[in-house]
Amino acid sequence: MEERTFDELVGAVSDLQEERVLLDANRLRWVDPYGMTGLLAIGTWLRRRGHKPSLRLPDNTDVTSYLSRMDFYRHAAEAFTEVHGQGRQARPGGSDVLLEITPIRSHGDVHAVVDRVQERAGTILTTQLHYSRSAAVQFSVILSEVCQNIIEHAQSDGWVATQTYHWKERLGRKVVAIAVMDLGIGFRGSLSSEHGTRFADRWSDATALESAFLSGYSRFSDPGRGQGLQQIRRVVARWEGRVTIRSGTARIADVPAWDERTPLQRNLPPFPGAQIGMVLPAAVPEAQTTGEVEAHEKATGRR
Repeated sequence: MEERTFDELVGAVSDLQEERVLLDANRLRWVDPYGMTGLLAIGTWLRRRGHKPSLRLPDNTDVTSYLSRMDFYRHAAEAFTEVHGQGRQARPGGSDVLLEITPIRSHGDVHAVVDRVQERAGTILTTQLHYSRSAAVQFSVILSEVCQNIIEHAQSDGWVATQTYHWKERLGRKVVAIAVMDLGIGFRGSLSSEHGTRFADRWSDATALESAFLSGYSRFSDPGRGQGLQQIRRVVARWEGRVTIRSGTARIADVPAWDERTPLQRNLPPFPGAQIGMVLPAAVPEAQTTGEVEAHEKATGRR
């Protein structure tokens, strides 16, 4: 359960008429922050539409232990009417967890997230991902910016989670994965009053994402607004990372050299709000150029 399978699950539940809905995760063998927050978002969305969604937990104890460390069960009890199965319990947090699933409902929540991440980011990002101290600070700024967007633009609650992994096969490096989701009005809803009329019948979820992501459009007319997302793109690109934003029926992405996805997707199953995913790879030693790293990864079978 991750970014791509999130779309499949949204498509499977989007037209349901039944009151009771079971999301059966019994055979789930892998889930990342995007998948976890995505499950919570889908469960909450179904409840808001009048359904009674239930969740069956995975039978894989490694997965259930991981869900416990990410504090998933506490939030699942709010998102779903019932949770079936026995989750393997573990204390929330851990040496590789930068931030457990955390609800974002107010500016106070954003400040608490930044404070909590700053305590762990300095150690994890510098020792495991070899980032500089200043880069660790920038990481906290990025997280603050995307969480603030929930409060200022979404007009709804949201969740954030971030975790480190070793992408041995995909990239040959450790990465930080970040997910920030909400069930608000989305980019199109946020920008419509200020920018919708200039696009006339071309105004869509994809156009709204392009306007904000590529051109820095904001729902505020004040000069300088909309630059937070542009700053995030610059920092993530500098770290050879990936950032994607899904909203409504579209997804836009800054795609690094190591990824093969499409920069803009249209006609996705509709889903409210905005779902942001970021992947930040470990820093490459300065002595290695990108070409050298790619050659090494190809030679060792890691690409």
